[in-house]
Amino acid sequence: MRNKPSGADDERAASTADEDARDQAAVLRHVLDLHPETLTLDELMREMLIGVSSSQFAAEDDATRRAVRDLAAVGLLHEEGSRVIPTRAAVVFHNLYEA
Repeated sequence: MRNKPSGADDERAASTADEDARDQAAVLRHVLDLHPETLTLDELMREMLIGVSSSQFAAEDDATRRAVRDLAAVGLLHEEGSRVIPTRAAVVFHNLYEA
């Protein structure tokens, strides 16, 4: 039994992980740039999809939802009701990074 796939699967997995990381960074940056203003998940998704072609809409919609879910799972975002809110740790890091 192998621990990692080989060949093209490695490249596809790396590419997907890179895309997920870019999506997460974009979502987190957007939420932090708007802080203390907050958005609902629907509002965030609409803003993240500006300029996306209709043929890519469903894939990008899923990517944004997945990014919010993954960022919440690692403690960088909260979903309070329909609102997407950065955690205190994310805000403090952002402020330190921007200083």
